[in-house]
Amino acid sequence: MLIKKIDTFVLKTPLNAKTFYSSQAAFPERNSLLVRITTDDGLVGWGEGGQYGPAEPPESCIIDVLAPRLIGRRADQPVRVFEDLYSFCRDFGQKGTYIEALSAIDIALWDLWGKSLNRPVHALMGGAFRDKVAAYGTGCYYPDYFRDTPRMMAALAEEAQRYREAGLPAIKIKIGLLPIAQDIERVALVRDVLGPDTLIMVDANHAYNTAGAIRIGRALERFDVRWFEEPVPPEDRQGYRRVRDSIDVPIAGGECEYTRYGFRELLAGGCIDIAQPDLCCAGGFTEWQKILALTTAHGVMTVPHIWGSGIALAAALQALATAPLVPYTALGVPLQNEPMVEFDRTHNPLRDDLLIDNFTLVDGCLALPGGAGLGVEVDPDQLARYTVRSRSA
Repeated sequence: MLIKKIDTFVLKTPLNAKTFYSSQAAFPERNSLLVRITTDDGLVGWGEGGQYGPAEPPESCIIDVLAPRLIGRRADQPVRVFEDLYSFCRDFGQKGTYIEALSAIDIALWDLWGKSLNRPVHALMGGAFRDKVAAYGTGCYYPDYFRDTPRMMAALAEEAQRYREAGLPAIKIKIGLLPIAQDIERVALVRDVLGPDTLIMVDANHAYNTAGAIRIGRALERFDVRWFEEPVPPEDRQGYRRVRDSIDVPIAGGECEYTRYGFRELLAGGCIDIAQPDLCCAGGFTEWQKILALTTAHGVMTVPHIWGSGIALAAALQALATAPLVPYTALGVPLQNEPMVEFDRTHNPLRDDLLIDNFTLVDGCLALPGGAGLGVEVDPDQLARYTVRSRSA
């Protein structure tokens, strides 16, 4: 089973009137990069990368730089391939674009390996602890009319009520764009709408310096917030430690970190309570296994960040199936020692339309895909609909 062909697909879709904001930027479109690897015996594997920024740079890394090193290699050796390619680009690509490219390739190779054996990826990684994963909804972003406070707050209440009615057991709220006092009012409103039984997390997308993060973190304590995500910029390890030492809300982070080496530093520095590697950026399944070994050794729960298409969600579910309880108890409790899956609720046709069988929330959970490899199939019509550029090697 040798790699015969590599195709990349840059996907984009405008959000038009559904543009939303985090603390960092507006999101007028959703985009991603899909990779399709075909073997000489006709099997096809899918991977994803290029979610955070433009998809074109990792696409170029794959087609122009890495593909010549992949064509003709065995497709059922993803760990060896990752190590070889990482060693090749170590001097110039330890983080960022090259690791996103390697992540997409790695996911596609694990998909291929599973399909060749007619086994799901989680079986190749040692077996599943669960066949479904409780979901938390990421939402409550800022609308493009966020300066109209009454209108924004009314829309926020309506959105939180929809999540409650949908049966989501947990909701993650965005903070950091507005002054601290105003964002506290937003969190208070969501808590009031959801009631005491729905878990709440907040995500600042590294909006604060240390003093600001501590100030809002102490205010969040009274709303039983289960984690405070990216309180300070990802480079500020000392800031992470100071915030974590100063408040009682657990600290989450890592979506902007890469490979086992980056997470080794986060963990050794005592920066986080919850690790959030993104499989499509941090190194795929190969690095997921190593990151998971590090986090469990440090007593830290791992809840992957997910921001992409249905391929990204399928990969995260396969990975989460293999995550043990941290620490072990006879019964897992979501976000206490049982991981959850991020189920972004913003408008994203790349997530909701791309697959033949798309994911559906049932009793607050997402079921593991049932097929071999990633367990999902890409709808060729939807792929063509959202592809703005494709290349082959």
